Amino acid sequence: MTKPDANTKPAITQAMIDAYDEYTHLTLDRRRFMEQLTRLAGSGAAAAAIAPLLAANSAQAAIVADNDPRVKGEDISYPGSGGEMKGYLVKPADQAGKLGTVIVVHENRGLNPHIRDVARRVALEGFVALAPDFLSPLGGTPDDEDKARDMFAKLDPAQTIANGVAAVAFLKSEKDGNGKVGAIGFCWGGGTVNMLAVNDPDLSAGVAYYGMQPKAADVSDIKAALLLHYGGLDERINAGIDAFKKELDAAHVEYTVYVYEGANHAFNNDTSAARYDKKAADLAWGRTIAFLKQRLA
Repeated sequence: MTKPDANTKPAITQAMIDAYDEYTHLTLDRRRFMEQLTRLAGSGAAAAAIAPLLAANSAQAAIVADNDPRVKGEDISYPGSGGEMKGYLVKPADQAGKLGTVIVVHENRGLNPHIRDVARRVALEGFVALAPDFLSPLGGTPDDEDKARDMFAKLDPAQTIANGVAAVAFLKSEKDGNGKVGAIGFCWGGGTVNMLAVNDPDLSAGVAYYGMQPKAADVSDIKAALLLHYGGLDERINAGIDAFKKELDAAHVEYTVYVYEGANHAFNNDTSAARYDKKAADLAWGRTIAFLKQRLA
């Protein structure tokens, strides 16, 4: 009998990716997720091998290393809505003149190495980037990403948005900034960017990657221009696109929607082997940077 090749990666199906999406968005607990994955994979051993491929790997090499000489990054504290917020502030090392500023909003794993990497990528494009830790009111992002995920259910949504507004105010007065503030967010962060656009007229531009749409009644409050990225296979989030577009049109909000066919939720996260889609991520990133440069100049 031929032995299986130990170097062969297990086959990952769309059903497995969908189950992981349910788990990461709090509709499945860990035990039920593994039970479902075991059924889909055919055995507990196969499920155990597949689970790490579905999850993000914080050990994945950064696209822009934290010691890259082209950028200067530091952990900072700044005033939040009701207490101190912590965040990661990054600037180009060769900055000349005032720059547009960008809030980088994390997924529901908190301010982790991947989001710090994204903030450095933004800074490398010629912006001042701030990646807030929206778990600051609960003590900050823990190293254990599953613990971080569970903490999001304990956040006060109103306080979260107020802390986002505080981040806009902080960047508007940033000494190296030009007074224009944009925001880019992913997953939970994409929904947060949408809500920040609803709640802060000082936001000039918002980029939401596969973010939950705001309530229809709130869309008319949006003043920022929006760029909205969605994965074509992300049925859960995509169910709200048409209604969102209808309300944006009615409110005369300037926006652009892109749906990347064949891409999953979290397609931009290069630390998740199963869901990362380099082609879609690169295309969306190019569009994002062009949009922010236009809106924050």
